[in-house]
Amino acid sequence: MTDIPEAIQTPDIQRPSMELVEGLSRISSATASGELCRLGIRDPQIRGPFPRTPGKSVVGPALTLQFMPKREDLHSNSEYTGPERQLHRHALYHTQPGDIVVVDARGDMGSGVFGEMMLTFFKGSGGIGAIVDGCIRDFPHAQTLGLGLWLKGTTPNFHTQTDIFPFAVNVPIACGNTLVMPGDIIVADDDGVVVIPIALAPELLEKASAHSEWEEFSRMRLAEGGDLRKYYPLTDEARSEYEEWRKRQGS
Repeated sequence: MTDIPEAIQTPDIQRPSMELVEGLSRISSATASGELCRLGIRDPQIRGPFPRTPGKSVVGPALTLQFMPKREDLHSNSEYTGPERQLHRHALYHTQPGDIVVVDARGDMGSGVFGEMMLTFFKGSGGIGAIVDGCIRDFPHAQTLGLGLWLKGTTPNFHTQTDIFPFAVNVPIACGNTLVMPGDIIVADDDGVVVIPIALAPELLEKASAHSEWEEFSRMRLAEGGDLRKYYPLTDEARSEYEEWRKRQGS
């Protein structure tokens, strides 16, 4: 890894505490999005990538990878020449257990940002998910690795075969036109992908945990035939009932 030019050395990220990530792992993307909206982040969803591994949910810090329009004097078409100069590899060298790689691939549908071998390395290094505003290749094998995959599409092409090339690692990116800062916390499930700014994560966890708890109570009452107007959202009348339920649960 020594022949990457100094000008494009890639910094590591500041990761949130494990306690914070573990707490947020109990929060759905829908709850995270709603609470972030109430905290002033109007639309935290990454649009474009959609779930390709149904039932998987991941929560963790973002490693970021930025692609740019290709200019041949800066990057050749070759897949393997000078591999250590290919920054999409360096994005994965930073992987620590629980990381999620988030890629601004400009929505390009012709370049496979990662393939099976690189995703196997990522998984083996402790990575748990990939959010790609673009494509990967080798999907039949990649989907069996146990990673959560949110992708715009798939392609047989390798990463620089068409119109983009990897430009920077662990810098601010616009994935699906949503700002992602290195180290932001990603919450991704079958509803989609939400970006939690790290500075808002503790407050969001507090509010979202309370939200999830009363929703659990409301869901139970609605399943028993309770009145939607009373239990969702909780009315004052239902809240006193909810508080009694909490006491019985030992909350």
